[in-house]
Amino acid sequence: MESMTLTGLLKHVAEKFPSRRAISTSGKFDITHARLQQLVERAASHLVSAGVKHGDVIALTFPNTIEFVIMFLAVIRVRATAAPLNSAYMAEEFEFYLSDSESKLLITAKEGNEAAQAAASKLKIPHMTVALPEAESDIVYSPAPPESNVESAAEIVNDPSDIGLFLHTSGTTSRPKGVPLSQLNLVSSVNNIKSVYKLCDSDSTVIVLPLFHVHGLMAGLLSSLGAGASVTLPSAGRFSGTTFWSDMKKYNATWYTAVPTIHQILLDRHLNKPESDYPKLRFIRSCSAALAPSVMARLEEAFGAPVLEAYAMTEATHLMASNPLPEDGPHIPGSVGKPVGQEMAILNENGVVQGPNAKGEVCIRGPNVTKGYKNNPEANKSAFQFGWFHTGDVGYLDSDGYLHLVGRIKELINRGGEKISPIEVDAVLASHPEIAQAVAFGVPDDKYGEEINCAIIPREGSNIDEAEVMRFCKKNLAAFKVPKKVFMTDSLPKTASGKIQRRLVAEHFLAQISTAKVPKFGA
Repeated sequence: MESMTLTGLLKHVAEKFPSRRAISTSGKFDITHARLQQLVERAASHLVSAGVKHGDVIALTFPNTIEFVIMFLAVIRVRATAAPLNSAYMAEEFEFYLSDSESKLLITAKEGNEAAQAAASKLKIPHMTVALPEAESDIVYSPAPPESNVESAAEIVNDPSDIGLFLHTSGTTSRPKGVPLSQLNLVSSVNNIKSVYKLCDSDSTVIVLPLFHVHGLMAGLLSSLGAGASVTLPSAGRFSGTTFWSDMKKYNATWYTAVPTIHQILLDRHLNKPESDYPKLRFIRSCSAALAPSVMARLEEAFGAPVLEAYAMTEATHLMASNPLPEDGPHIPGSVGKPVGQEMAILNENGVVQGPNAKGEVCIRGPNVTKGYKNNPEANKSAFQFGWFHTGDVGYLDSDGYLHLVGRIKELINRGGEKISPIEVDAVLASHPEIAQAVAFGVPDDKYGEEINCAIIPREGSNIDEAEVMRFCKKNLAAFKVPKKVFMTDSLPKTASGKIQRRLVAEHFLAQISTAKVPKFGA
């Protein structure tokens, strides 16, 4: 049973690789797998003495720190459920997430979090702070829990069905939905990620994504720990373009995973302030948003490593499909690769499986997939049909089994009956040498129902204008796919996890136009 839980896997790793480095906080301290296990067991005992019980939801809001990692693992060790939250939320947002998850305790860094504490206090949820001053010291808790027996967590046996993690979807089309993920979901996903990238104890990575998001937590942190590999947390507690490569070199990193926005930041730095040399990486991974083929080519050229695009979502405990390592097959620009460790099919609206190259909804099933949204029978009814989980994405599998995404069902632009994939338009725009980032989106239109617009961030020092963008689009896209309006900007609205959501971008730019010209979005 223990082998079917994440806690069991990490215990096994600590026994197999006790003296291997597990986690470093850059420039501060290093912790081995055995020491991490010891800290987690002790923290688990403290949680038991503080009254945490099986099934309790514990909210955690931290920067990317060692304290977060220890408390996250301690919470799931005592068969409670960890609910990591973005520390940048406002009090009102914390109130929604704390009450929706039914959190019983809020844990923060010793500096605390004013907005989270205000929301917790309003909801009468107790608050605890934790700090690990040195690698060999004990964790300091405030308020200090009652004296705990160091062995009190030792008798607790974890079960594959325990809900270890509770996250919310990013809510592209509606209010965020609560996603409970079990120990079996967690360990299945970790094993899938380990297997496709052949992660092992000699691997090392620097965490660039927030650990309150499934991408950073599963692909960066937990899969590394579950492979006996090592992770480095930036000293600032979050990604910094200025320290990234020095951390990568200092800690002998072999790979990293990021969203396209971060790849773009690293590429821009490479153009303006290149490093004298770059570490030899096995691979670079990109996920959570479409990576334009032109950006992939620039990354490979700049950093000398294969860029493997993957496809993931919270409900699948992150990974669903990935391009393989070069020794296992080609990695195809514009494709998110092959399914990993789960079944995948393209279904039409009647639930009939489609053949190669036929478009339909991407559907999955496997031990990594959530059993259902929390307290949301309506969402569960539409997401789980015909024996499959429905992702809400349109795509097709080619004859080699590689998945190509066309777009979210609700984000496809329907211009007078012609369905346009915004991903395709993004890729064309991003291939222009003077465009750093581009997003295509649908806007309401009296004549066609919907019309296509786009927002462009020009490269530094570029003089590109709207007319040049239109000329380039007309040359490279069918007439009906050419954006009607181009917005030039220096930033795009993003979600907390770094995703660019077309709905947010559309609302942001439509608000800049007179409402006399454009009907309200969604009208």
